[in-house]
Order: sequence, then C-alpha cells, then structure tokens
Amino acid sequence: MYQLNDLLHLMARLRDPQYGCPWDLKQDYASIVPHTIEEAYEVADAIERGDFDHLPGELGDLLFQVVYYSQLAKEEGRFEFAGVVDAITRKLVRRHPHVFPDGDLYGAPDMARLEEAAIKQRWEEIKAEERAEKAAAPEQLSLLDDVPGALPALSRAAKLQKRAAQVGFDWPEALPVIDKLREELDEVLEAMSENDPQAIADELGDLLFVVVNLARHLKVDPETALRGANEKFERRFRFIEQALHEAGRPIEDCTLEQLDALWGEAKKQEKLSLGC
Repeated sequence: MYQLNDLLHLMARLRDPQYGCPWDLKQDYASIVPHTIEEAYEVADAIERGDFDHLPGELGDLLFQVVYYSQLAKEEGRFEFAGVVDAITRKLVRRHPHVFPDGDLYGAPDMARLEEAAIKQRWEEIKAEERAEKAAAPEQLSLLDDVPGALPALSRAAKLQKRAAQVGFDWPEALPVIDKLREELDEVLEAMSENDPQAIADELGDLLFVVVNLARHLKVDPETALRGANEKFERRFRFIEQALHEAGRPIEDCTLEQLDALWGEAKKQEKLSLGC
C-alpha cells in the first residue's frame, strides 16, 4: 500500500514547474480553501449517513488538502508537512497533561484518572495560556481573537457565545433564553411592520443568534441540528414529489393546502416507519 511519503512525493510532482499538472500549478492558498471546506463537509456527510465504506476516501481527500497547503508553504520556504505534524503533536501533548504528565509523548501514563469536568477546565486554561502567548500585546487580548472568521455562521456564533460564557457573560439556564427569543421575535415583527429591509435583516440575525444560544444551553450543536432539519425537509419534499408523480399531477398545479396535506402524510409515514 502507498504510504504518507508517497502522497507527499505525488504532491511535489503535481507542482513540478516543468512537468507538473497545469491546474495544480495555478493554485494558491486562497484558491484551495473552497475545496478544503467542501471536503470537510463531505467527511461529515459520510459519517452522518453511516457511509463508512466511502469514509476512507473522503478522509483521504481532506488529508490531501493539508498536504497541498504544506507543499505551497515548502515552495515559499515557510514550513513543511513535517512541521505541521510536529506542531499538532506538541499541542495535543501539552493539552493532555492528564495523559502525558511529564510532557513526554512516550512517557509513562498518569495512573490517576481525572474527572471529565476537571479535564475540560484544564483544557480551556491551557488554550487561554496559548492565546496569551500568541498575543503581541497581552493587555489587548480578547477571548474572541482566535475564533475563525471562516467558520459557518451557526458554528461561529456558538463558539463566540461559549468564549463569552467563560467569563460569566451568559444566562444561567435555558428559560431566560426563551424569553429573549420571544423579545427578538417581537422586534422582527416590528421591523416587518415598518417595512425596513435593513432592520429586518438585523433583527433576523439577532433572532438566529439567540436560537444558537438556546441550542448551546440545551447541549445541541446548532450546525448539526440545522443539517438534520435540512435532511428532513429534503426527505419530506421528495415524498411529495414522488406522490404527485405517481398520481400524474404536476406539482405546479397543486394548491398550498394540497401540498401541505402531502407534507402531513410524509410526517405520518416517517412516524410509522419508526414505530411511533
């Protein structure tokens, strides 16, 4: 079987100025980013669908993105793939003192088993220390500094809120978030009544942000929840299309009430299939 060094060699060949692939030679960091995001989502999709036969291939596609960036950096004299491996290994050893008490990857394990809450707390403390080390002016350091701007909006909202919660800027429980949700919905309705497009967009953003906050308090990942809702919508809408196709009726000729009735039938069929 091919090994990691073979993949690194392949990448170097693709970028060879004289004999490489014309498409690969035209790429840079920015042009590869959309592919990286797409490959990460394809890994998540394979896992969510339980498609473990194709998961190795999807993981390979994602690994290739890391190899690609590393080759670009090597050409510019910035770093190499070995530096990427070294950096992540050192970071994980440092962040797991309960597993590597002496900071030695191959050292003896710590026989004392810590509670999960203590491990999580120490993990956050170490991350905070790392952020402080990165800051040129520690007095100006923000807890939010290293929350990536390129994250999907729902995931980034949850991460921003989680960071703020570390210093007590958070509701103590979920019920007050429900009250805030109602307040934000009223503000959306007010903006709608004034027919102000910018205000409507702003208030809808606030409403979504509070929904993310509610999800976080209920221990639900908002990105995963919305992906599930998307899949459910797609499944039920396909049921409507199939039912109308079998009946020989164009979907465009149906009223909303007729389509909604079929939607209800789709929900009923799902419950029956689950034994509910």
